Amino acid sequence: MPGGAPGGGGGGGIPGGASAAGVGASGGAGAPGPAPATGLAARTATAVNGGRTAVPVPPRPGHGRGSRFAAWAELLRLPALFTVPGDVLAGSATTPARPGPRTLWAIGSSLCLYEAGMVLNDWADRAEDAVERPHRPLPSGRVHPAAALTAACALTAAGLALAARSGRPALAVAAPLAATVWAYDLGLKRTPAGPAAMATARALDLLLGAAATSGRVRPALPSAALLGTHTLALTAVSRHETQGGAPLTPLTALATTAALTRLLGRGHTRSKVQLSISESQLPSLKSGARAALPAACALAYAATAARPYLHATLNPSPPLTQRAVVGGIRATIPLQAALCARSGAPVRALITATLAPLAARFAKRVSVT
Repeated sequence: MPGGAPGGGGGGGIPGGASAAGVGASGGAGAPGPAPATGLAARTATAVNGGRTAVPVPPRPGHGRGSRFAAWAELLRLPALFTVPGDVLAGSATTPARPGPRTLWAIGSSLCLYEAGMVLNDWADRAEDAVERPHRPLPSGRVHPAAALTAACALTAAGLALAARSGRPALAVAAPLAATVWAYDLGLKRTPAGPAAMATARALDLLLGAAATSGRVRPALPSAALLGTHTLALTAVSRHETQGGAPLTPLTALATTAALTRLLGRGHTRSKVQLSISESQLPSLKSGARAALPAACALAYAATAARPYLHATLNPSPPLTQRAVVGGIRATIPLQAALCARSGAPVRALITATLAPLAARFAKRVSVT
């Protein structure tokens, strides 16, 4: 989640990226950017966790309240927030406890920590952005660096406070999550440990949902490992998006996607007897549909990520590598839905799945790059 939230390389939040996810994914800073990208790829290349891509965007001149709001919306990469709630929901789905107010507090905590990573990432990279991405809010002067750092601190404090409202177990997970976000943005993302840090943040974000809902994290460890594995592969690919790289990295991500798809489609990881809510008895979701839901979500995940990974394997150029990163980021939401369905929580799976079209729609209004 560093750099945003669970799913990103150069961003700030939940690595998972990430980058925050956060928690978007992006490569390291300091490399010249590729030719301008357009469409959804240009708008969503930094979503999960929060990574960034060196896609030039024309500056947005202007002053006043509207322009200030637009600058902060761009700095916070607001559309990327749709990749965050699924972490907590997937974590809560692994427990027999019914989601309640504490789960909602945990979602709020996750959103705050994701955005803290987003802002902190740009603050830490402001010198590089002044050369490579002068249109960004900080180097363009639309947001003052001191205001950005203050916002990152305030969002981190708010995230920890909301976690505390969810109970001590949730706070015990949120504290190392926040530490991972700051460590990633302030240094780890430029080291070989960057992808592992991003994966750790995404996994912790999922464990936050389990801790807040039931006070236990052990049942959520398998789901956290699956989400972290996806984030690790995605972040590894994102580190080459500005310069391209060898085909081995996207090929590894493609193989990881295939393995995860196979695991995700196997069905429930907890018995229906354990369910304390009526999800397993909803008349609108008959037994056949419930049984097919994990496989359907898994196929949606594979369909979103596999093709761009394959293209990057065949031609690991910067544009195709960027598309692979975008595909991996967008695949985070169906992955979260698949984890919910696999745990026997079809309602939470469907709620999570609806976030994907919403993310795409809002990305047309506010750039997340």
